[in-house]
Amino acid sequence: MKRNQTRDIVLMAFYIALFMVLDYLTNMVPFLQMPNGGSLGVSTIALLMASYHLGWKKGFMVALLSVFAQFITGPMYTPDLIGFALDYLFAFSVYGLASLFPNYGLFYTGVLITNVARFVFSTISGVIVWGLDLLPSAAYNFSYMGPTLILGLLLIPVLLKALEPTMKRSVA
Repeated sequence: MKRNQTRDIVLMAFYIALFMVLDYLTNMVPFLQMPNGGSLGVSTIALLMASYHLGWKKGFMVALLSVFAQFITGPMYTPDLIGFALDYLFAFSVYGLASLFPNYGLFYTGVLITNVARFVFSTISGVIVWGLDLLPSAAYNFSYMGPTLILGLLLIPVLLKALEPTMKRSVA
């Protein structure tokens, strides 16, 4: 195995582990939890960082694997396969695609687009799986995804800038 391949595998494992730690810690803090599932997405920072650091292909793989890591880190709220696909598989995998979208100075459109996509998937799940009307589903999901979006928009540019000297961007 080549040195860059080994390095990328180690970095991918690091981002999955970071996701798991942040997800676990978030699940341990009650005021970050919503009563019917969902929480402030601190762990999504690891997925966004993986996409920007490793490129969208490896970032997508990290995000996809993180879905299954959530079985270890805390409760998953889903009654069926459609709910799992919408609330977890699609909603979290999309974060790996963040680096596909252009940045405008310190505004990372990938953070915005991936969070909006997650919001749409979860809102659709609220309607189809949980039987809510559209507006209550959107309001419930926005109550924790809005702050998650703001957190990502603020932290990702700062973290990437601070880590820039030590991060050698891999080409996907």
